[in-house]
Amino acid sequence: MKKNNRRCISCRRIAPKEKLWRVVRVHSSQTVQLDQGMGRSAYICPSSNCLKAAQYKNRLGRALKAKVPPEIYEQLWERLKRHSSPSPTSASDSKR
Repeated sequence: MKKNNRRCISCRRIAPKEKLWRVVRVHSSQTVQLDQGMGRSAYICPSSNCLKAAQYKNRLGRALKAKVPPEIYEQLWERLKRHSSPSPTSASDSKR
């Protein structure tokens, strides 16, 4: 793997870490959160297939060695909705 590339825990695809979402088990408090913090990390693609598999098969929990609260999955699904919906500016640009 090249530097700054990470592997999706669901589909095992290697991508630059900026293209993946980071889920962290914070070392000091053992809580699970998105994006920020120092501790054990897992990366997941911003796609519904990867998120479904990660949730159904508990891939995030196994990768982080912690129980992932349902709120984390809710936040990821919300983020996916925002990520996949076209922005209003891009829709108006395509009409021109």
